Amino acid sequence: MARKIGSRYTAHQILGRGSAGTVWLGEGPEGPVAIKLLREDLASDQELVGRFVQERTALLSLSDPHVVGVRDLVVDGNDLALVMDLVRGTDLRTRLDRERRMAPEAAVAIAADVADALAAAHAAGIVHRDVKPENVLLDMEGPLGPGGAHPALLTDFGVAKLVDSPRRTRATKVIGTPDYLAPEIIEGLPPRAAVDIYALATVLYELLAGFTPFGGGHPGAVLRRHVTETVVPLPGIPEELWQLLVQCLAKAPASRLRASELGARLREQLPLLAGMGPLDVDEPDAEPQEEPAPYGENEPYDPEPGTPRRGAVPLVPGAATDSNRDTHTSMRVPGPDELAGGARGTARAPRASGAPRPGSARHRVETRRRRLVLGTVAVLLVAAVGVGGWLATGGDDADATPRDNKGASPTAPANP
Repeated sequence: MARKIGSRYTAHQILGRGSAGTVWLGEGPEGPVAIKLLREDLASDQELVGRFVQERTALLSLSDPHVVGVRDLVVDGNDLALVMDLVRGTDLRTRLDRERRMAPEAAVAIAADVADALAAAHAAGIVHRDVKPENVLLDMEGPLGPGGAHPALLTDFGVAKLVDSPRRTRATKVIGTPDYLAPEIIEGLPPRAAVDIYALATVLYELLAGFTPFGGGHPGAVLRRHVTETVVPLPGIPEELWQLLVQCLAKAPASRLRASELGARLREQLPLLAGMGPLDVDEPDAEPQEEPAPYGENEPYDPEPGTPRRGAVPLVPGAATDSNRDTHTSMRVPGPDELAGGARGTARAPRASGAPRPGSARHRVETRRRRLVLGTVAVLLVAAVGVGGWLATGGDDADATPRDNKGASPTAPANP
């Protein structure tokens, strides 16, 4: 059913639902558009509406081939909407769900496109704050790039900042998607451009491996890993590309590359990656969910069977989680003692396909089996050495003198 959005736009069909609102296929004076209609409870928040209007100029001025452009911002009664360019394609999460991981050349080409989008945004003073596969759109009508990758465009600029108003999130709360949150956000520091670089490096790692470097288990455990653990190498990844990832996943924001540098460095890697197939690695096993429930007001973490491991919880309290896993989380900031609770350098290590995770039940069984085999071999070797020695010293010697139990030769009787 069509509905009017302001005086210039008409929304015809729902394209998707997210925690912050609903995306519609719409029509405007210049043709088809995508309209992100924010939730009514957000639209009724006058403080948020004020922030929305303040961001208008910056968002409308943001222009780059890899940015989903914002054409208009509509404030009309209970309607609060972003009118955006319509991209005919799919999002990166949908492709990951279908393929699990991508060939390095295509993955790096997509990450380079997103880096270019971030470079334009950062130059305009805009921090995205929510870079993740759900917010990367693949233009199926655009020309194919390296590795057969479709052009990638970054969307949802400004949404995280709009929702993260002081009245909705206190200083003790974290707004974001756990798998992609930079350590400084978890520690309560204000988000700057470097948080987007960290998130993009996490996305690239996920495109290559099929899982994020610090994800898995309870969201609280994920946050702690971002702060305390060091990312471990992916088997089969070229060293230059790995070092680039490590630099952008650095705990210290100042150690990370700027977006423009990252985009250029990634494109330098493309010729070296041509023809490489997807990495053959297994996802680390899930860890026990021993963490306390640190988010919401007093909401327990009790996932239903089959719930995505990323801890999908809504951005807006009381909202149902949507089908495309728009996994914003409102969580309390862990205390220093909690952040120090994980051992440094113990990130869940990816491993070659088929290899067991160290410390897992399968790993312990295989370790015990190896020890048993080695022990049996050692016993057989000792036995073989003993038998060989006996054969060498008297096993076939008819004239050998028998020995008593103490090893001494008995005294022969004297001749009379």
